[in-house]
Amino acid sequence: MSARNRELLTLFLAGLVASSAFASAWLSDVAEIDYGWLPWAGILGGIFVVAHLVARWTVPEADPTLLPLTALISAIGLTFVYRLDPQDGRRQLVWVAVGVLAFALVLFWLRFDYRVLERYKYVFGVSAIVLLMLPSIPGLGERVNGVRLWVEVGPLRFQPGEIAKIFLVIFLAGYLRDKREALARGRLKDFGPLLAIWGGAMLVLVQTSDLGSALLNFGIFLAMLYAATGRLSYVVAGLVLFAGGATVLYDSLSRVQQRVTVWLEPWTDEKVYCSLNGALEYRQNCDSYQLVKSLYSIANGGYGGTGIGKGTFQTVDGTQLIPYLQTDFIYSAIAQELGLIGAAAVLLLFLALVARGMRVALVAHDGFSKLLAAGLAFGFALQTFIIVGGVLRIVPLTGITLPFVSYGGSSVVSNFVMLALLMLVSHRAVRTAPT
Repeated sequence: MSARNRELLTLFLAGLVASSAFASAWLSDVAEIDYGWLPWAGILGGIFVVAHLVARWTVPEADPTLLPLTALISAIGLTFVYRLDPQDGRRQLVWVAVGVLAFALVLFWLRFDYRVLERYKYVFGVSAIVLLMLPSIPGLGERVNGVRLWVEVGPLRFQPGEIAKIFLVIFLAGYLRDKREALARGRLKDFGPLLAIWGGAMLVLVQTSDLGSALLNFGIFLAMLYAATGRLSYVVAGLVLFAGGATVLYDSLSRVQQRVTVWLEPWTDEKVYCSLNGALEYRQNCDSYQLVKSLYSIANGGYGGTGIGKGTFQTVDGTQLIPYLQTDFIYSAIAQELGLIGAAAVLLLFLALVARGMRVALVAHDGFSKLLAAGLAFGFALQTFIIVGGVLRIVPLTGITLPFVSYGGSSVVSNFVMLALLMLVSHRAVRTAPT
């Protein structure tokens, strides 16, 4: 069986699982036997069939598991977004369609040789810095939930950091390929790039007041630096630098202080006015309130979960118990309704996606391709760890999204672009493999 036929078969199996989940969410919403979910499931299935057909034409030798894994994860995310808010679920379906369109455009654009991106590595590097700085520009950036991650242009609001993440990976793949031998020697003067990227991460932390985005970008850099040089000392030095810089800035960034305090002592008695569903209500510290309710939600799921559509996320008067549930805390909704077993299964899907991405890096034949695939795969892994770790109180909570699952257009589109790049690398690795 060819790679694309295996992909189509696996997509069909993923569709059966996703359709069952979405049907449960739909029926719990209408509270009666109804087949209205079928057109929506058909639309989502059609979107990924189109993605499959594009992949069949442009990258016929690419890894056949990447697209089905992404389809299943996206369907789970769409199911829970719809279950929490049907209107947001419909919007999310549109964003998935836009993401698949971006996926197709990247495959068509770079199907002959994606390595042309390496020629413009410095353009991507400068563009990444500009994008990361956009939210700090007065009148352009918008502060949401205490952090500056958003840019609003007319009716469009997006997170430039999601695009910057991709540009940063492309830049680092090209730069580290050129400099890996010099960096591997470990001379003092070769620490310049490490210090430069560290300084950029600290600047992002100051400008956005968000520890998560700074940690994500710097973590991707350290992973790619290790992949290029094989020197663990660089990783240790980078982690020490980041921890030291964050500690120094801690006193001047109240938002970071609040997140760390809530992480260490979530059950606080401090009460303030919190903005919940557009209205001010007198409750415990807002971040603490979110995290505590999230932990209660996860505990309520037990091992087997309450079942899709049977979780408790609102009070009797319709007030949402966990603010920003569709974005920052969607994993707690998954854990309550699917239980420990289902929540672990979702993480295993991410683990499989990352593992296949790393396998693509291993089988690639040139340095740029190896580093590009490794950076993209590690980006998925680290982003998932940061947000899930925050929800589970393993690390301080941040405002980044769970890839393919959380509600939001910027994240969905950028993740599909990353998927397209991984499939391009995989296709070339198989095509150019020695016989």
